[in-house]
Amino acid sequence: MRKNNPVKKVAAIHDLSGFGRSSLTAIIPVLSVMGIQVCPVPTAVLSTHTGGFDGFSLVDLTDSMDDYIDHWKKINLEFDCVYSGFLASIKQIDIVSKAIDIFGDDENFIVVDPVMGDDGELYQTMDNEMVDAMRELIKKADIITPNFTEAAYLLDKEYTLNINEIEIKDWLKALADLGPEIVILTSVPNPSKSKKTSVIAYNKSDDIFWKVSCTYIPAHYPGTGDAFTSVIIGSLLQGDSLPIALERGVQFITTGIKASFGFDYPKREGILLERVLDTLDAPVIAGSYEMMK
Repeated sequence: MRKNNPVKKVAAIHDLSGFGRSSLTAIIPVLSVMGIQVCPVPTAVLSTHTGGFDGFSLVDLTDSMDDYIDHWKKINLEFDCVYSGFLASIKQIDIVSKAIDIFGDDENFIVVDPVMGDDGELYQTMDNEMVDAMRELIKKADIITPNFTEAAYLLDKEYTLNINEIEIKDWLKALADLGPEIVILTSVPNPSKSKKTSVIAYNKSDDIFWKVSCTYIPAHYPGTGDAFTSVIIGSLLQGDSLPIALERGVQFITTGIKASFGFDYPKREGILLERVLDTLDAPVIAGSYEMMK
């Protein structure tokens, strides 16, 4: 922990939606419950998130982000982590790159969640130029958390659910070769066990792979990736090891989905975070992570 900093700080560069549990609306409560101060850099303010809502209002804050970050620099703010997520343009990616240059140092770590797509397709706001720019941004990260689709685009690989663990390891190493020390790959398919999905991580310095598997639940909730990465960050800042952080992240999202799945409400609102936030204070029950050979 930095000197004179009784509570660790995370600079969170994300959009803010008035309704729907995603981005800052999910990140702030998760990290706050874990004892971390969230210092948001809003990239845009929306009436709702974009997953399943039509006609939402949006205020793009790109033009204010430089001044925002420059003010933080002038008042000598320091952070234990810089964390970026969905970015709407190449200009925003460039601004995040600048923020990393300003606030990144040997005492903190940089997390980039390269939010670009899912289910084998890019989101409507993404194109190949954005993929190229994101490929440059992750070179500055210590940790990246792509899903399986985003990994395929970053590596210019074919998206296929028929992939074995040897190929997945090759993907992870190739992503680490782009710059990050730790690569955490989510939504990894498991062809031999169709009712399972996995999170697999690679720690480059130790040359070790870690895997946490969970039961696949056939429901899609926006914002689970934001909450998952937030738990990873909070766990690491609390002093947990990488495999424990992975397990806590998977357990929290699985618990959230199970707590939400039985209720009759629009899934586009996200998991019922309010019902499971208290589980982040529960003792860690480690048992499902494994070291991959």
